[in-house]
Parts: sequence; structure tokens; C-alpha cells
Amino acid sequence: MYIPSTIFREYDIRGIADTDLADPVVVSIGKAFGTWLARKGATRVSIGGDIRLSTERIEKALVEGLTWAGIDVLLLGTVTTPMLYWSIHRFGLDGGVMVTGSHNPSDMNGLKLSCGTATIYGEDIRQLYRMITEDDMVPGNPVGTLEYGTIREEYKDMLISKITLGPRRLKVVADTGNGTAGILVRPLLEALGCEVFMLNEEPDGRFPNHHPDPQKRENLLSLIQEVKTRKADVGIAFDGDADRLGVVDERGEIIWGDILMALFWGEILPKHPGAEAIVEVKCSQSLVDEINRLGGKPLFWKSGHSLIKAKMKEIGAVFAGELSGHFFFADEYFGFDDSFYAAARLFRILSNTDVSLSGLLAHVPVYQSTDEIRIDCPDEEKFDVVERIRDKAIADHEAITVDGVRILYAGGWGLVRASNTQPVIVTRCEGQTSAELESISSDLKKRILAEGLPNFDWRV
Repeated sequence: MYIPSTIFREYDIRGIADTDLADPVVVSIGKAFGTWLARKGATRVSIGGDIRLSTERIEKALVEGLTWAGIDVLLLGTVTTPMLYWSIHRFGLDGGVMVTGSHNPSDMNGLKLSCGTATIYGEDIRQLYRMITEDDMVPGNPVGTLEYGTIREEYKDMLISKITLGPRRLKVVADTGNGTAGILVRPLLEALGCEVFMLNEEPDGRFPNHHPDPQKRENLLSLIQEVKTRKADVGIAFDGDADRLGVVDERGEIIWGDILMALFWGEILPKHPGAEAIVEVKCSQSLVDEINRLGGKPLFWKSGHSLIKAKMKEIGAVFAGELSGHFFFADEYFGFDDSFYAAARLFRILSNTDVSLSGLLAHVPVYQSTDEIRIDCPDEEKFDVVERIRDKAIADHEAITVDGVRILYAGGWGLVRASNTQPVIVTRCEGQTSAELESISSDLKKRILAEGLPNFDWRV
């Protein structure tokens, strides 16, 4: 049986569902992960899955492998990734597995793995591949058991108990992109007291209307139009497994994750003065400026939900997030990325003021930036390419090098990093003015093209 090493990625296991994740492959992954867990003293985990057409099949194969290794399984059926994470807290489990392709094309799927309440990443994921290829898997004695459960209503009630909205009743448009969020968004928002208008609510693993990825502008066009038509206070969108949140303000303007974090820090830092504030390397200087203004201590860190959660645990951070829309609240919540909870926190802020969302963010500095560009580069070459760009850049510029290189220019910055999930180089630029952005992006493009990478055009 051939198992491609490339599906064992930095944050999860991911590949083409019908080939890379055929049943024998998934059974072997289950056996390896079950053995790995058992060696750490774990005995019971939960499994849940998104609404992709391949998810139920993959869940069955995963159950077979885990129970073979002696791990008891609580099978939750269709859940969002945050619901899966919460099940570990709710039932005191030793870990969990979420079967999801997240925001990837409909023919893909994957596994997000947790040990205890922490998602595993990096070397631990690669260790599972080695265990399979070396046949380092041990059957349980006895074999594990299978139990079925559901947590949807309990999870909704838990969220409602965590958040009380203010006196202003919000008009909200929600676009679930036919993803897994559609199983709960309407009843949750209505229970919170919002007036709700839904788009693409019916879960459908074929994603017939648009792809569930709120980081891409084209996937938010229908939401933008509906917010304007309805004269709504806010629009929200979700990725396929509902651990990421996209937001549109009352004017139909997209509020990217870094600017939304600036708003959240405005609520959090006054309660935690001087707290360290993790800043993902892709985020705007606007976020750094706002953290400084509020008295926080910016700390640049690597991209990736697992890496940020691990750093949060290391330093005891109360909140963090990513440009892509992952938000991790540990001040009043569990510290995992939950788009529903993040939306509710946003609504709590909005519902306690008569000021619009755009008005609440009017004081945050606005810089000129490019969209994130992904340039094809083979997995076996991408890290070396970024290292060469970094070494040349730090010879003549200050730079932040925790994840690739964020080159600091007089009027802004330019980032080059290797994606941990795809065979691409990721790049983005920001300048205080259009002229500075043009100068920065021109210099950075020369550095990238000098390494033999394909030509590309910045999107501003």
C-alpha cells in the first residue's frame, strides 16, 4: 500500500479524498494515531466530520484503525471543528479527530488531530507517517469500543451561556457557503436575539454556489450585496468547517482578520493591561499600532493555527488570531479557534453601542496593502528559496525572521514565507502610502523573481 508522505502536512493530514485518503490509508493512519495516543496513556477520543461527500466513509475507516489500536471512540456525526474541540472539554476526553477538508476544493479531505485539548502539528504528524512505513503499530488488548453521541444543542447552549448581547438588536446577514456552519448558525443567532438573513444555508459538500473560504474576496460578493440590500449592521461568512470567520461591515467593506483583531484587543487589553499580544507575521502594521496604543506588547509569531495555539499556551496569552480569520479567545473561552464564538464576541461589542462597525474602526490606521499572493514552488524547494531571499534581505534591511522573512522598509514591509500546507511561496506587502507600497512591492518582486520563481502580478 502506497501512502504519499506529502499528505502529512504541518498542521494536519490532507489530500485527495478518493486516492490519497482511500480506506486502507485512513485505517493505517487510525492505527498509527491510536498507537501514538496509547503510548501517551490516552484511552478515549471523539471523532466528528464536516459535510463533504467523502467524510462519512473516512470516519468509518478511522474508527476501524483507532479501535484496532485499543482506543475507545465517541462518534459525533456532523459537527463543526470547534464543536469537535469542545467535545474534548465537555466529556474529558484524551483527544479527538476532525474529518474535514476545511476551505480546500470539494474533492479533498483531511484529518485535524488533537491530543488532549491541543492540536498536534509538525514533527508529531510526521511521526505518524514513519510509524506506518515502519509498521510500528500495536493492536489494543482489548480492542476499543464505539459509542455514538451528539453535542449540537449542548454546544449551542454553552455558547449562549457565554455571551449576552446588549440592548441594540442587530440585523445580521450570514453566508455559510453551503458548509458545515449551516447546521447551527440560524438557531444560534436567533437565540442570541439577532435578526438573521441567511445565504447558502443548506449544507452541501459539492459547494454549488461558491467555495467556503472567506479569505478570498470573490467568495464574499453575494454577502456584500445582501448586507447593502438589507441595510444590515454586519455580514459574516464561514469556511467549510467553521473555525474561520469572515466579516463585512454595514457599508459592504471587508474587515480582514488583522483589523478585526484590533477591535477585539480594544475590549480585551483594558482588562489585561500590558499583556503580550501575538501578531502573525502576515498581519498589518495597523494591528501593531493599535496594540501599542492600548498598552499591549506585540510579539510576532508564525502563521498556522496549531503553532499559534501552542505559543499562546507557552506564554499564557489571553487572545490571538490570524489574518485568515482564525480567532483564539482564552480570556473568557477555551482558547481554540471558534468562528461562532468570535462572531458572538463581535456582536456583543456592536450591540452595546449605537456606533456602526465602520465607526468603531475609524481610528485604526489604514495602510495600503496587496492581497496575499501564492506563487507555485515545489515542496522540496520552497524553504530553501525563502532562506536565500531572507539571507540576502537581512544584509541590507532590518527584518523579522520568525516565519520566512518580513523585510522592514522605511514606509512599510514585505513578507516572503513558505506555505506549510501547499507547494507555494506566500508573499504580501504593505505601505503607509500608495507610492511607498509601489516601491516596496517592486523591490520585493525583484527579489522573488531573482530566485527563478514564476512571474506574478500584485493585487491591491
